[in-house]
Amino acid sequence: MIIEQFINEKVTQTIYYIQAVINKTLHHTELDQFILHAMEEWTLLEVKDEVPNNAKERVFWHVVHEISLHGAHSLSDNLFFKSEINTCLDFFSGTGSYPVDCIGWRPIA
Repeated sequence: MIIEQFINEKVTQTIYYIQAVINKTLHHTELDQFILHAMEEWTLLEVKDEVPNNAKERVFWHVVHEISLHGAHSLSDNLFFKSEINTCLDFFSGTGSYPVDCIGWRPIA
C-alpha cells in the first residue's frame, strides 16, 4: 500500500470515528483503538521520511497525535480540543481552511 492511499483511507475512517464519538453513537474507546491500529499499520509501511507529502497528510498526523495525547474522551470533556479537531475535520471536507496550530509529522521507526 502506498503512503497516499494509506492516508486517504485513514482520513476517511478518522472522520467517521471522530464524528461518531462526537455524536455519541460510538464509545470513545473505539476511536482510541482505531488510532492504535492505524499506527500499527503505518509501521508496516516502514516509512523513513518524517515530512508529510501534503497538507492533508500533515493535518491527519496532527489529529492522530492530538487524539493519542489527549485521548478520545477529551472530545466530550474539552470544548477547546473538540473545536480544534472539528477545524481539522472541516479542512478534510473542504469546508474549512488549514488549521492554524497544525503541526503534523509522520512517525518514523
